[in-house]
Amino acid sequence: MTLTGIVLIIISAALCIMVLAFIPTLLAVKRAAISLGALSEMVHTELKPALQELTAALTELRAVGGDVAEHADDVKRFMTALGETGDNLNTINRSVGMVAGVLSATSTWAIGAKVAGKYLLERYLKKRGGK
Repeated sequence: MTLTGIVLIIISAALCIMVLAFIPTLLAVKRAAISLGALSEMVHTELKPALQELTAALTELRAVGGDVAEHADDVKRFMTALGETGDNLNTINRSVGMVAGVLSATSTWAIGAKVAGKYLLERYLKKRGGK
C-alpha cells in the first residue's frame, strides 16, 4: 500500500467518525426545531387570544377609570351637600331644643300662674264670703 492509499483510508475513516458523531447532533437539532415549532403554534393559538383579551380588559379599565374621574366632581358635590344638610339639621335641632326649653319654661310659668291665681281667688272668695 502506498502512502496515498493510507492517507485516503485515514481520511475516509475520519469522515465516517465525523458523520457518526454528527448524526446525533443533527437529530438533537431536529428535535429542537420540532419543539420550537410546537411552541410557536402554542403561542399563536393560546397566547395571542389571551393578549387580545388582556388588551380589551385594559381598554375597559381605562373607560371605567375615565368614568370614575368624570363622576368624582359629582361625588364631591354630593358630599358637600351632605355636609351642609348635616349643618342645617344641627341648626334645626338646636332651634327645636330652644323652643322646647321655652315651652317648658312657659308651661312652668303657666302652672305657677294658675296655682297663684287659684290661691288668690280662694283668698278673695274667703274674704268676701267671710264678710
